[in-house]
Amino acid sequence: MAAASEESVKQFSALMEQLEEPLKTTFQNVHQGYPRGTLLRFLKAREWNVPKAYKMLMDCLNWRLQNEIDSVLAKPILPADLYRSIRDTLLVGLTGYSKQGQPVYAFGVGLSTFDRASVNYYLQSHIQMNEYRDRVVLPGASERSGRQINTCLKVMDMTGLKLSALNQIKMLSTITAVDDLNYPEKTETYYIVNAPYVFSACWKVVKPLLQERTKKKIKVLYGPGRDELLKVMDYASLPHFCKREGSGSGSSSDEVDCYSYDHPFHQQLYNYVKQQAARNQEDGAGPVKQGSMHVRVPTPDLEEAKIMETIQSELHSLKGGDGISRSFNRITIEGP
Repeated sequence: MAAASEESVKQFSALMEQLEEPLKTTFQNVHQGYPRGTLLRFLKAREWNVPKAYKMLMDCLNWRLQNEIDSVLAKPILPADLYRSIRDTLLVGLTGYSKQGQPVYAFGVGLSTFDRASVNYYLQSHIQMNEYRDRVVLPGASERSGRQINTCLKVMDMTGLKLSALNQIKMLSTITAVDDLNYPEKTETYYIVNAPYVFSACWKVVKPLLQERTKKKIKVLYGPGRDELLKVMDYASLPHFCKREGSGSGSSSDEVDCYSYDHPFHQQLYNYVKQQAARNQEDGAGPVKQGSMHVRVPTPDLEEAKIMETIQSELHSLKGGDGISRSFNRITIEGP
């Protein structure tokens, strides 16, 4: 397999050497000095099929050009109160680093409401976080570790997940489509914590649809998963909702939770974007305009579309049947 993989990389590299501007520049923004790592990610996403991986990467590069993704980190969401509202309703943040040096991100899936701004603003914020991760956070992690780090860990908090999550499926589907097709294989492991019954029901029907590679990346933990997570990260890097048993998404009074606009990570990200915009102004780009980006959302592949359809069907079934009366308390879930 190693020899076959190396041959695939060699073939893929030869194809990418033929790139011309502006595709060449946007590819440089993607690989950040590590083209081989990027080729490996796209090959993994397409089961080591070189023509399919090449098409996927070319589609990604053209998507970036068409939607001006290379300049997204110079387009602050204004005014600041709007950005604060997005942070309050799209719950995601950087909590620290794993023992292997990977960034650890937390995502409050169950309590994200996506109801204080337009879809375009939420998508812009999400893409900015992806680009900041790839251009700033991961290169910084690589420098500290003395080796390339191009993946992160994600802790997905399901606290508060209800049948009404059906209303959030469209936004989550949009985010997933953007990530799967344009930022593939950036997450090494997804840790699911604080999972209620509704998640268990959906996981049961979705799991058989996933590729083995994807299944291996998802670990469903008991309760807040503190003990398991401490095997891969120090206590200081635990998301606030994992730091004590039974804590849910509550945080202790002496810390700012990682989702907050006031958390150092979000302050650094927002200030970085404003600084990039100011530099562009100095270079004659004109004043920063208010208003969201309008990004074309890629069409989900067949596997992703089937998964979303299955989740919607299961939630409809639970709403219509006796599932509505079942307990949504945390339960023990066997790992994948």
